[in-house]
Amino acid sequence: MTSPQIPAVAVGDVEELAVDGLRWLTAAARETPTGGLAWTAGPSDGGPDPSLYSGTAGNVPVLLEAWRHFGDDSYADAALRAGRALADSADSVDDDSLYFGRTGIALVLRTLERELGDTAAGSAADRALDRVRSRFDGARWGELYELMGGNAGIGLGALLAGDTELAVLAVEPYLRTAEETASGVHWAHRPGVVPRLHHISHGTLGIVVGLARVGAATGRTDLVGLALAGAADVVARDEAGPEGFLVRHSTPQHRPDVVEPFSYGWCHGPAGDAQVFRLLRDLTGDPVWPALADRCWHSVTRSGLPRRLRPGFWDNNGRCCGTAGVLALACDRIAERRDPYGFAEVLVADLAARAIRDGDGARWSNSEHRATPSDLEPRTGWAMGNAGIVRELLRFVRLSRGGDPRYAFAWPDQPPVAAPASADGRGADAGA
Repeated sequence: MTSPQIPAVAVGDVEELAVDGLRWLTAAARETPTGGLAWTAGPSDGGPDPSLYSGTAGNVPVLLEAWRHFGDDSYADAALRAGRALADSADSVDDDSLYFGRTGIALVLRTLERELGDTAAGSAADRALDRVRSRFDGARWGELYELMGGNAGIGLGALLAGDTELAVLAVEPYLRTAEETASGVHWAHRPGVVPRLHHISHGTLGIVVGLARVGAATGRTDLVGLALAGAADVVARDEAGPEGFLVRHSTPQHRPDVVEPFSYGWCHGPAGDAQVFRLLRDLTGDPVWPALADRCWHSVTRSGLPRRLRPGFWDNNGRCCGTAGVLALACDRIAERRDPYGFAEVLVADLAARAIRDGDGARWSNSEHRATPSDLEPRTGWAMGNAGIVRELLRFVRLSRGGDPRYAFAWPDQPPVAAPASADGRGADAGA
C-alpha cells in the first residue's frame, strides 16, 4: 500500500494533466432534451446527478475555473449548458440540502448569473430557494441536521445565494437544539443516533461554519456565540496537542466496524478543521484560531499521507476525503502564510502518479479495501472525482506562476484567502 518516493512534476506538466482531466470530464457529460449538459456521478451510473457533492452542480465550478485560467470560452459555454440542466432539475429533486440537493443547485445557478450574466439561471435560483423555504417544517428539512445534508448547509448556501432571510430561518433552530457539554455544545447529526460527530462534513464544526457565517453577516451575535461554543467543544477533544491537532471522528465511535477513529482529510480530519479555524480567524481576529490551524497542518504533514500506509488509511485522491482536499489547504497556506511549496508538490506528484491517462484523457480511481476489486470506477464530480481534483491542480499551477490564488467559485465552506498575493516570488515561468 505504501507508494514510492515520487519526483516533483513540472508546472507545465501539471497544467497538461489538468487539461486531460477536463477533457475526460467534459466528454462524460450527457446532453439533455433541452440542450443542457448533465453528469452522472460515474460513467456507468444511471440517471443524471444534479448535486454539488457528486454531480452536475459540483462540476460547474471547475468549468468556471478552467474558463478563468485558460480564457477559453468553450468552458463558459459548457457551464451555461450545465446551468440549463440544473434549472430543469431544480423542481424535481427530492432533497433541499447544500451538498445533495436544491440549495446547492440554487447557489451554482446564482453563480452563473453573477459570473456569466445568465439571468435565466438567476430566476431559476430564486425559484429553487423559494421551494426550499416552502419545505421547511419549522425545525428542519429532513433527517440530516448538519452542513452537508441539513440546516447548516442550507443556511450557508442561502446566505451565499443572497437570501439572508432563509439563511437565518435555517440556522436559528440550532439555538434550541444545542446540547451542552463540559466545554461547549454539540448536536445530534440525525435523530436516534447516539454518537456525536465532530468534524466539518457531518459534525459540529460544519454547524459552526453555518452559524458563524450567517451570524456574522446578519449581526446575530447569538448565532456567532453559539458557533464559538461548538468550536470550543471540538477543541477540547484534541488528542495531539500541544503542537498538533487531532480529534476522533465521533464520540462514542460511530460505526466502528467501518469508520476509522482518526482521519486527516477535509471531511473528518484536520484538513477540514483548519478551514473552520481559518473562518473563525477572519470573523473574530482572535489569534487562537490561526494557531489552531497551524496545529492542524502540523498533524496533516506528519501523518504519512499521501502514502498508502495501510488499507483504509489514505485511499482517496478526491476533494472530500483525499489528497485534493489537502492540496486545497496547502495552497491556502502558500497564499496566506508564504509556506514553502514542498508539501503541496508532494501532493501534486502523487496525484500525477495515480492518474489514469490514455486517449480519453485523465481520471482517477479511488480504493475501497473492503471491496473486491478494491479499485473503484473513476468519478466525475467534486467529492471523489475529476471536478474536485482538476480544480485544485489549476489553482496550484496559478500559484506556482505567481498568479491569483482565488478561485472563480469560492467553495461555501472554504474561506477565501485573506491576502491574495504571490506566495514566494516565483516567476511566470517557474517550474515550467
